[in-house]
Amino acid sequence: MENQDEIIALTITILIILLLFIVLIIKYFFLRKRYMPLIDIENELQKLTDAKNELIQDFEALRSSYKEKRLIFDELIRHVSLYDEEKELIDLGFYKPHFDYDTSERFKTAINDCKQRQKEMVLNKTSIFCNTDWSVDGSKSKGQTMTNRNIRLTSRAFNNECDALISNVRWNNILMFEARLIKAHEAINKMNKSNNIIIDDNYLKLKLEELRLTHEYREKKQLEKEEQAELRRQMREEAKLLEEVEAAEKEEQRYQDLLDKAKEEAEKAVGLKLERLRHDIISLEQELNEAKEKNERAKSMAEFTKSGHVYIISNIGSFGDKVFKIGMTRRLDPMERVHELGDASVPFKFDVHAMIYSKDAPSLENALHKRFNERRLNLVNTRREFFNVELKEIEEEVNNEFPDADFITTVEAREYRESKYIREQREQSIKDNSILNNFPLSL
Repeated sequence: MENQDEIIALTITILIILLLFIVLIIKYFFLRKRYMPLIDIENELQKLTDAKNELIQDFEALRSSYKEKRLIFDELIRHVSLYDEEKELIDLGFYKPHFDYDTSERFKTAINDCKQRQKEMVLNKTSIFCNTDWSVDGSKSKGQTMTNRNIRLTSRAFNNECDALISNVRWNNILMFEARLIKAHEAINKMNKSNNIIIDDNYLKLKLEELRLTHEYREKKQLEKEEQAELRRQMREEAKLLEEVEAAEKEEQRYQDLLDKAKEEAEKAVGLKLERLRHDIISLEQELNEAKEKNERAKSMAEFTKSGHVYIISNIGSFGDKVFKIGMTRRLDPMERVHELGDASVPFKFDVHAMIYSKDAPSLENALHKRFNERRLNLVNTRREFFNVELKEIEEEVNNEFPDADFITTVEAREYRESKYIREQREQSIKDNSILNNFPLSL
């Protein structure tokens, strides 16, 4: 009986234990089903964190690489601009003279002095030098030979570059050539860095000085040439006027002498001879009056003369291509009239293609106007002396009467071209900025 009770109690205990085990299993599966998504999310967050860190590392590497490439890009743009032969100016600035010599000879002397200082630096071996005593195969002598050879190569490269720039410098490339000379100095020194060969900065300054002196010398020479040509024209004009006045005075004096002689003879003559002399006196008095008038006209022409200059000028910036003004001035300095025309009435100065002196300037001007009358720009007001015509045609027409007339066929239009360049640079700058906005300075 007791054994039976024990068996029943043991069985109940086992059942209770089994039931609790089942409950625990059920609870385990219930909790796992409930909290498994949280475990998955935590794993995904860890994966995202790892991916973010990788992206940050990649971005930092990209930023560093971009910065390096941007520096190269900017340097290439600057470098290309120095060698763009189509450009007339290096930037928006203009060349300002560095010297104030009043004659071309003084500029020439300064150039020779500058070259002499360069020769002294070369002789003293301070223009290009090496700070390292190299050895080749353990021999300093061979090392010195190598160094001397490299210095000669460096000297030839730099001096040839400088000579080419100096020989071709003009008003529209002086700023570009200054920059190219400095760039050549930097580039050659950079290539020689491993050899420790250096072009001295003072030698560079002397080369820049020679470049600027040469440019300003040529500008002064051209100015003097124009002034001398103008002076020669004035001298020719004054000489002709003096000859005319002298001839008129001689003619007046001749008729005065003849009249005095006729009056003297008339005082002693009678009859028919007296009548003939009276007739001669009347005729001589008339001729004398004409000679006096001629003399007065000659003297007047010395001050207010028909002789003058017919000019052929253009202004491409104001009126466009193939438009020329054919005018006349009686001023002693005909360029005053040209400067006056270009002072305030138009935005740019005129280019002078011909300045022709004529004893009868109005006739020459009128002949040219009639020749090209059908090609006037203003067909209503003929005092507007602008014609749409080829310069070659004007030159041929003038040469029919004045075969020695000097013509300048090129149209420099300096201010217009400089203004056009500045405008193009501004537009290009806006365009470049819009492009470069896609390439910021840094990421």
